[in-house]
Amino acid sequence: MQVWQDLAQVPDDLGSSVVTIGNFDGVHRGHQAVLGRVVQLARADGRAAVALTFDPHPAQVHRPEQAPELLTGLDDRLELLAATGLDGVLLVRYTLDLAALTPEEFVTRYLVEGLRARTVVVGHDVRFGKDNSGTLATMVELGGRHGFEVVAVDDVGRLERPGEGAGDRGSDRWSSSAARALLAEGDVEGAAAVLGRAHRVRGVVVHGDARGRTLGFPTANLGAIRGMVPADGVYAGRLLRPSLPADHPDAALPAAVSVGTNPTFDGVERRVEAYVLDRTDLDLYDEEVVLELVAHLRPTLRFDGVDPLVAQMRQDVARARAILGA
Repeated sequence: MQVWQDLAQVPDDLGSSVVTIGNFDGVHRGHQAVLGRVVQLARADGRAAVALTFDPHPAQVHRPEQAPELLTGLDDRLELLAATGLDGVLLVRYTLDLAALTPEEFVTRYLVEGLRARTVVVGHDVRFGKDNSGTLATMVELGGRHGFEVVAVDDVGRLERPGEGAGDRGSDRWSSSAARALLAEGDVEGAAAVLGRAHRVRGVVVHGDARGRTLGFPTANLGAIRGMVPADGVYAGRLLRPSLPADHPDAALPAAVSVGTNPTFDGVERRVEAYVLDRTDLDLYDEEVVLELVAHLRPTLRFDGVDPLVAQMRQDVARARAILGA
């Protein structure tokens, strides 16, 4: 998949394209349905399958103090977009000048002239242009004026739970906000149902207090974290090492992951750290790793001393081993 960070980088020989637009935070199952339709239509017509997305997230520009924590960093978002089969992504820098474009100016500049769109695939709730004034009806009208077809994709699923009625959190449609709400509660299993995969965070392994090593559970502490950190607690997961070949035996390692402030030791700094099960020989400092969060084990607790903490950690490791089949 090619990534273009400016219209000038779009190749002259791109030809006509099938395009969709969106933030695609998390590239969840709803996004995947739209993107899959783009790829399907493009392959059928021999055109390029392209997504137009934005960086930073518009909310970070318009209301930074209220902007949501993003599910994925940019690198992971692009990796997930590539996995859908797209031929290209136009990554548009989101600015107030861009936000001031009228719906027709936006469509003309980016979809018609920039990407030579012949089909535009969107959800029924699409919004674009100044003050989000462009709607699906606007896109259809502009398509008739500029010669492209508009395909509207229905909502394709909801997160349903037994005993929960319409309007409950559990019946929210697949969306970035639904995934965020679930992660904020520590429900990584529910978030996985929305995302279509286990939620991941990425960061660089940094030096911590080395307390885990003295307790017999050496941990990799993450800094410069990208991706939404879930609620404080202990999780079963995997530590992935992108620097290694996928078939390397240490490329994906079962782990118990702790998120929180270490209240037993009166910690105040919120940390994310992972203990790779039964491994004390790893040197991961300064390495970028990915933590894949599979299951919530328990909330963060304060223990009356080291011995009960270590006893609980052993139970956590045993549960994580059983869940992960490690």
